[in-house]
Amino acid sequence: MLRGKTVVLGVTGSIAAYKMANVASMLVKRGCEVHVVMTKNATHFINPIAFESLTNTKCLVETFDRNFQFHVAHVSLTDKADVMLIAPASANVIGKIAGGIADDMLTTTVMACQKPVIIAPAMNTKMYENPILQDNLDKLRRFGYEIIEPASGHLACGTSGAGKMPSEEVLVSHIERCISKEKDLKGKKVLVTAGPTVESIDPVRYISNHSSGRMGYAIAKAAMLRGAEVTLVSGPTSLEAPMFVDTVNIRSAADMYEAVMERRDEQDIIIKAAAVADYTPAEVSNEKVKKKDDEMRIPLTRTKDILKALGENRKDGQFLCGFSMETQNMLENSRAKLKKKNIDMIVANNLKEEGAGFKTDTNVVTLITEKEELPLPLMSKDEVADHLLDFILKQMA
Repeated sequence: MLRGKTVVLGVTGSIAAYKMANVASMLVKRGCEVHVVMTKNATHFINPIAFESLTNTKCLVETFDRNFQFHVAHVSLTDKADVMLIAPASANVIGKIAGGIADDMLTTTVMACQKPVIIAPAMNTKMYENPILQDNLDKLRRFGYEIIEPASGHLACGTSGAGKMPSEEVLVSHIERCISKEKDLKGKKVLVTAGPTVESIDPVRYISNHSSGRMGYAIAKAAMLRGAEVTLVSGPTSLEAPMFVDTVNIRSAADMYEAVMERRDEQDIIIKAAAVADYTPAEVSNEKVKKKDDEMRIPLTRTKDILKALGENRKDGQFLCGFSMETQNMLENSRAKLKKKNIDMIVANNLKEEGAGFKTDTNVVTLITEKEELPLPLMSKDEVADHLLDFILKQMA
């Protein structure tokens, strides 16, 4: 997602500066060209050679460095950059940027940068809570800078509280959200369902299915990276919730029905990728049901059909997409479902096809509307997610 992008990292004087070596390495592994600009104070915590070894580019510290190619370094860097991340950002550097002071290589680079700038403050809790610092951060937000809220925890000064620099994974995730994809879903609200539902028999046993949730999670993340405001309604999975996505965890089909219906009217696009149980036990025992010598029969009742309810009560302009997992007559059954549910599109796949279905990182699907069919070859679920969103935008145009 970041291959071919150029990232400028600004590193200031903080004990957390050492973590930026890992951030630089993570970005290089993702195919980025990475340039690092440091303050003099930052060099007391980590040597510029570390960054040069990891990025294979010169680490800039001195504004008047004579060992350079003939160009104005702080301007040329920002011309080629896709984004600039300042982390850790000290109170001193934040104050300089907010005040328009450009007296070293880092602050002059920020002043010349017309690309997105992300700032991750890191400092003692009392410094972070200082009203002057907070006023400076508010000022930077008004000018369009993105501020990453610091984490809370044990700090180098021996106290605990807000001011800790977020993890390297969080910093890279902010960069990914900013520049990895075109923001063609900006301004849209998208709801995605994912995972299985769990229908309890008693406190020990339940009825469920093999869904891992990977397809729905991939769609939610892709929509977020493309600028949408995303809500993910998820059944129980082992997956980590995507950052920057409002995740609603549910358990049963009834829970999912309520969660979706409660939020449906505000959505522009609803994509139902969850494998929702069609039946649930008629009664749930409060105690463990003891086994018997003969067979056991469990009466089941039909669950509410979420997709049908959405199709019957949609708002004007809302796009509805369902999924159809089949083992035979895939296209015929999926087209029947498309019509019966009164939806705009259905994503069909055959569980028996190699590389498709549950608990895999790949899928083989066919995108179906009333007038069109688009079969996709075997690809990763991340790639399927982007093709699906492309297809939806084409239908909505």
